[in-house]
Amino acid sequence: MTAKRRVVVLFGGRSSEHSISCATAGGVLSAIDRDLFEVVPVGITREGAFVLEEDDPARFGLDPERLPMVVDNGSRVRWPDDASTRELSVAHADGRVESLGVVDVVFPILHGRYGEDGTVQGLFELVGLPYVGSGVLASSVSMDKHFTKTVLQHAGIAVAPWATVSAAAFRADPDTALRSAEDLGYPVFVKPARAGSSVGVSRVESPDGLLGAIGDALLHDDRVLIESTVIGREVEIAVLEGRDGSAPRTSVAGEIVVSGRGFYDFDAKYLDAPGIDLVCPAALTDDELDEMARIAREVFAAVGAEGLARVDFFLTEEGFVVNELNTLPGFTPISMFPKCWLASGLAYPDLITELLEIGSARGPR
Repeated sequence: MTAKRRVVVLFGGRSSEHSISCATAGGVLSAIDRDLFEVVPVGITREGAFVLEEDDPARFGLDPERLPMVVDNGSRVRWPDDASTRELSVAHADGRVESLGVVDVVFPILHGRYGEDGTVQGLFELVGLPYVGSGVLASSVSMDKHFTKTVLQHAGIAVAPWATVSAAAFRADPDTALRSAEDLGYPVFVKPARAGSSVGVSRVESPDGLLGAIGDALLHDDRVLIESTVIGREVEIAVLEGRDGSAPRTSVAGEIVVSGRGFYDFDAKYLDAPGIDLVCPAALTDDELDEMARIAREVFAAVGAEGLARVDFFLTEEGFVVNELNTLPGFTPISMFPKCWLASGLAYPDLITELLEIGSARGPR
């Protein structure tokens, strides 16, 4: 019988998307193939402490009345002392220290800053641990919406027009932001440059709401984007790294259908608020799906992504416009990334296995 591979499932974190990461952990812990993998659940508290968590998916369900979180239980997970060993250990609250064994691969199901932005990926590389997903550079570039757009625009890929405003520039001259929005034309969207799950995002209909929306976004980052509204269908496609150097694989497309709601916000994504339907597969022609998949592979390659990604588009009368690239997309069982792969014939547990095998095969970077 083949020995089980030891997987660290890492979740929580210091970002505003802490609870979403915990909900993703619940889904992964409940679906991962226990015949193939031994799981070491490691949570990161909001303060940044690495703790040994319970292997209990029920603790991490999303509830509008009680969002899940990692609680500091007094334990401290210790990463390998150097790159010559993959052994983790834990110091318990009572002072006992024990080995958690040699780790085969880390699955960082972290969203937002300090998890999706290359920082924790740098930690894994420093200590020589294989991990799922993109490396430091691709993670960092893709987390920052300004630099994502800059890279994709340079690669000849259509993106929504935008302006970037820093906190310092906004304090010095708020009128610059007003002029940028006027140039783009209302309505505009205001977004933190480095946040996801629609945290801190506002749709602004007129100049009266712009300064307040920028202030809200600056609570989550020190730079914000003001984006032109693109008229078109909101469609998304999931990407998996190809095996043995082959081309990236793409799923069928999904579509976000908004009815009676301003946009696809946090409550609609995760708390089942009304006014949003996730349709998968989306009603596209074969030519449209082929074109969407081709652009998604170009986006994946342009930033040097690895493992997985979700590419979000607007389908306009002139063609596809890339909205965002997510290198660690929402991964709860009802999120679009798993839904698209399920509709493509790859079930949630098998998708988890595929990602772990890709990460394991790559080895330390």
